[in-house]
Amino acid sequence: MACSSSVLPPLKGSTLIFVTIALAMATFMQMLDSTITNVAIQTISGSLGASSDEGTWVITSFGVANAISIPVTGRLSLRLGERRLFLMSVTLFFMTSFCCGVASSLDMLIFFRIIQGLVAGPLIPLSQSLLLRNYPPEKRTYALAIWSMTVIIAPIFGPILGGYICDNYHWGWIFFINVPMGIAVVLVCSFLLKGRETATQPVKLNLIGLSLLVLGVGSLQIMLDKGKDLDWFSSSTIVTLTIICVVTLPLFVLHEIKDKNPLVDLSIFKSLNFSIAILCIVCAYLIYSGAIVLMPQLLQSVYGYTSVWAGLAYAPIGIMPLIIAPLIGRYNKNIDMRLLVTFSFTVYFICYHWRSVTFTPTIDFTSIIWPQLIQGFAVACFFLPLTTISLAGLSYDKLASATSLSNFLRTLSGSVGTSLTMTLWSRRESVHHAQLTENINSANPVFEHYISNLKTAGLSTSQALEYINQTITQQSLLISANEIFSVSSYVFLTLTLLVWFAKPYKK
Repeated sequence: MACSSSVLPPLKGSTLIFVTIALAMATFMQMLDSTITNVAIQTISGSLGASSDEGTWVITSFGVANAISIPVTGRLSLRLGERRLFLMSVTLFFMTSFCCGVASSLDMLIFFRIIQGLVAGPLIPLSQSLLLRNYPPEKRTYALAIWSMTVIIAPIFGPILGGYICDNYHWGWIFFINVPMGIAVVLVCSFLLKGRETATQPVKLNLIGLSLLVLGVGSLQIMLDKGKDLDWFSSSTIVTLTIICVVTLPLFVLHEIKDKNPLVDLSIFKSLNFSIAILCIVCAYLIYSGAIVLMPQLLQSVYGYTSVWAGLAYAPIGIMPLIIAPLIGRYNKNIDMRLLVTFSFTVYFICYHWRSVTFTPTIDFTSIIWPQLIQGFAVACFFLPLTTISLAGLSYDKLASATSLSNFLRTLSGSVGTSLTMTLWSRRESVHHAQLTENINSANPVFEHYISNLKTAGLSTSQALEYINQTITQQSLLISANEIFSVSSYVFLTLTLLVWFAKPYKK
């Protein structure tokens, strides 16, 4: 049996600094890869001779495989050891990333993306668990501060970097950039964490639980990713996937509760702090992840921004976390984490409400980035305090299971948030488009005057009508987005109350 890192003295000095950087880089690498392909689908599809709809499987395949592998991390780490499993995952991740970059067909790319998603599952929960195990107890919140910055900021820079690469280089570099980062992480962690393996146990992998998990989570993830494209429940495919989810996921939960060898340790939910914190994380990340996708598409479709500039308009949200999160980690002993979360959700409420009333057809770039910059305060005070609250009071042997379960639910909520946001945006746009076109007819003197001016400007009748339709579509998209921002703001306002059901975090 390997020696448990919990009985070893914590790391210090430069060793601790390099290990922290390496583990944070692993998290950044995985989170970046989950969003960097979002803006590259058309480029990849065109290069490989596939349609854009077929190309979306590059995203879906990774998401499905990743969602399945995250929950089993705790069980695998008991069998293999956290350090060993982490190094295996990073190595296979950068190797499959290289294979994705050199793929010569869409089928080959999707195959390697599935493998990449499977091996990426343990990266985030284990990087978090290894940080906590090797940090001095009094500095663990500081470690979580650094870790949380990468989780929040990486998805923001993914679309920017992806758009820049597609505009200037071969799309394969979206995946090649993982190779040097992965090699650096493996070298640092192999050397500096040598002899610090966690205790292992000859646990058996619960095949029934694993089968139910694969069916349930896999079906749910595909349903969320493809639902909008297939018009949801008008599609027999989506109906079938929904039935599988509804049947298998409750069976999975019942099986895990009763089985003596559970795949996922659901007993962690007996901790009130873990349950409350995870509920807050899931709800907040659902909205946050939806906005990450909605904002760039809104800026491109309504305001004509390029993918790079749309990403840059969203990027200021990452400035404040870089400054504030380390300070929170350092001075956390004097702060009630529930106060920080309340402050965070209040700022979220203000910023989302701000957008809902200020996003107009004539808004300029500066006015767009101001709410993003202010929201950075909310981002900095969101993930770290809730993660700290969720892990408070849990024993060392529960860390890997708790972090893997937490990250699984966060990832799943991100998928739900993205799918729900884009579906609502599309459907509300259709409603508003129909309402705005009710008075577009020849009996309306305002319409006749407007179309006359367009003809005077040199447009034909068909061109003028197309221009009017495009303008109405943009207006409808903007109104729909503002409605989503408004509803989101009040969800955050409600969450400010929920967090106070958690017990105070004892240092």
